[in-house]
Amino acid sequence: GVYGDVQRVKILYNKKDSALIQMADGNQSQLAMNHLNGQKMYGKIIRVTLSKHQTVQLPREGLDDQGLTKDFGNSPLHRFKKPGSKNFQNIFPPSATLHLSNIPPSVAEEDLRTLFANTGGTVKAFKFFQRDHKMALLQMATVEEAIQALIDLHNYNLGENHHLRVSFSKSTI
Repeated sequence: GVYGDVQRVKILYNKKDSALIQMADGNQSQLAMNHLNGQKMYGKIIRVTLSKHQTVQLPREGLDDQGLTKDFGNSPLHRFKKPGSKNFQNIFPPSATLHLSNIPPSVAEEDLRTLFANTGGTVKAFKFFQRDHKMALLQMATVEEAIQALIDLHNYNLGENHHLRVSFSKSTI
């Protein structure tokens, strides 16, 4: 959901490494395709193309599709449901540098470095924003590591009712 609000996902039964993903609108689909096509994830290059299907159909009532189709229409993780949201201005291509926000005062740099290192990557650099320790930039060793860290840690509960927000940054450290 970095480039739009995912509505539905269907993993293909005969091709488990492929999926249909329905976004909230065509612009979000285009953003996802532009930014994610050709990126590396789980050691493989991902290919993103437009589907001939307009929507992802949910399985009929009583039909078992082995959990291959999921509806995320009401997900609390949607970043773009409010028109004019600041999130629309902060859409950047995948990069090794991540923007972190909603950090509570009790969380230290070392806590965040450890948390991100535990996603399997190497933290190369970290910097709290000068005037606001609720935000920071964190650089992973590679774009692939940053993608994995974002997947694993966006909305991570840091306690004190703070869920970490993670997005790609246009800035570097």
